[in-house]
Amino acid sequence: MKENNFAVLMAGGVGSRFWPVSTAARPKQFRDLLGKGETLIQTTFNRLVALVPPENIYVLTNESYEELVKEQLPHLSAEQIVLEPVMRNTAPAVLLAALKIRKKDSNAVMIMAPSDHWIENENAFLEDITTAFEAARGEDKIVTLGIKPTFPNTGYGYIKFDPTWNDKVKPVDVFTEKPSYQVARSFFDSGKYLWNAGIFIWNVDYIIRSFQRNLPAMYKLFSKEEDVLNTSAEKAFIKENFPAAENISIDYGILEKEKGTVYVIPASFDWNDLGTWGSLYDESVKDEDNNAALNARLYSENATGNIISSDKNKVVVIEGLRDHVIVDENEILLIVPRAKEQDIKGLRERVQKKFGENLG
Repeated sequence: MKENNFAVLMAGGVGSRFWPVSTAARPKQFRDLLGKGETLIQTTFNRLVALVPPENIYVLTNESYEELVKEQLPHLSAEQIVLEPVMRNTAPAVLLAALKIRKKDSNAVMIMAPSDHWIENENAFLEDITTAFEAARGEDKIVTLGIKPTFPNTGYGYIKFDPTWNDKVKPVDVFTEKPSYQVARSFFDSGKYLWNAGIFIWNVDYIIRSFQRNLPAMYKLFSKEEDVLNTSAEKAFIKENFPAAENISIDYGILEKEKGTVYVIPASFDWNDLGTWGSLYDESVKDEDNNAALNARLYSENATGNIISSDKNKVVVIEGLRDHVIVDENEILLIVPRAKEQDIKGLRERVQKKFGENLG
């Protein structure tokens, strides 16, 4: 049934918390953050081809990144690259992709996956996705992958489920978006919650019917000229109509409204959404002093717990520094305590305001 499997890679974000390496001109999904010789979107694409034919993989991204996608995934056809003229969150992009895919194969099952996640055990990932594909094939189900929390993180959404349910695919009780620390702590202690990884699987017929019920205006907007999808007229149709779509996520627009049809598979692989420098530090190789150097030749004395990134493999010398993010990228040098990494997005905005938008 592999020929009925489709994938949609979400690749439109800016990744502002990874500034100054991730910029509006070249965001993190198009960078080799882990020094593996391929960018995050290339890694994600190569991971999925084990289950999805290459011609069935679509990339949804901002029109500003068209050339980056063509450069990094040159085997994609123009029809496989869906360009968003404005940012409208995930729901409009998912509906557009589902309509395109249904036109090609009404029996299709599709996975929606972020293009910038780190996954350790790829065989376990593929086994979980295979289970999800089969659970959603021909069934009125939305299947998501949940990650077992390792601490009470307030930056992720949470999925409540029944861990005693005697099946790998378990019913979801409720989704909760980014809770306070106290709430996240109670979720973590209960053992009944998983992190929402933002990976969803469904058959196209069901997800389109869900849009008809839950976001009817959006469905009407994109379905009114379905005949232009997958043709040379598609780009003009999207450019004209996409800006009118509601700015809403798939989580709020669909998942929180569906009752009794949403399921979760507790993931059997290690996962990281690589959303911050701290998350990248966690997955990076470290020296004996727990310093992580990316594209840099590090000399350190009395320095521990730092992550250092250089754009030109510089020799970086640090002394007496602990638990900092140090990034040398083009004309920007950033030095921030790791404990304040969540402030980087705001710092970026203030730096742009003072020195100009061209700085990321």
